[in-house]
Amino acid sequence: MQKRPTPTPVRISRPVGPPSDAELQVMYGLVEDGGFLIPPIPYQKVDPKFYRQRVIDPTGEAPGTVVVDTPARFLYVVEPGGTAMRYGVGLGREGFSWQGDGVIHWRQAWPRWKPPNEMVARQPSLARYSIKNGGMEPGLKNPLGARALYIFQNGEDTLYRLHGNPEWQSIGKAVSSGCVRLMNQDVIDLYQRVPAKARIVVRQ
Repeated sequence: MQKRPTPTPVRISRPVGPPSDAELQVMYGLVEDGGFLIPPIPYQKVDPKFYRQRVIDPTGEAPGTVVVDTPARFLYVVEPGGTAMRYGVGLGREGFSWQGDGVIHWRQAWPRWKPPNEMVARQPSLARYSIKNGGMEPGLKNPLGARALYIFQNGEDTLYRLHGNPEWQSIGKAVSSGCVRLMNQDVIDLYQRVPAKARIVVRQ
């Protein structure tokens, strides 16, 4: 009778678990970036499960993959060694969501916001920020926040983004026109971890 091999335990090369209060003060404190002062986030008012934290990877995807778990409102960046960095996100409301496999085709710090023509048609007040008019200039009031990562599929722009947002209260909720929103402090961290051309999986 053949002896069964002993299962190899997952080796965790980095600490996992929720951040301490001292870490949260640094993570979500005042940030100077790109000539802008990003206000601190009152993290005590945010559900702790949405704090940025390293966890044991639940996705089963290859290291370097970005995974959006739509029902749970989490975004994961899969790391080597069995861990993932997890972020809380806000998502598109029903009828404005996207799912599937794609690629982070390009990334931008302090991007201009150019609402798609379909959005301008629904909200004519946005016409001054249209693609034709050059969009909204970067800044603290820009809906894309401090960073934007652009999702393409089969070589074409899906018009969906991973991006920062000044409205930290929207994290964990479905209120946007389809993009994946993070707190500005979190999207800056995400931007540093995710290279262009990274694979992204959005699961419903």
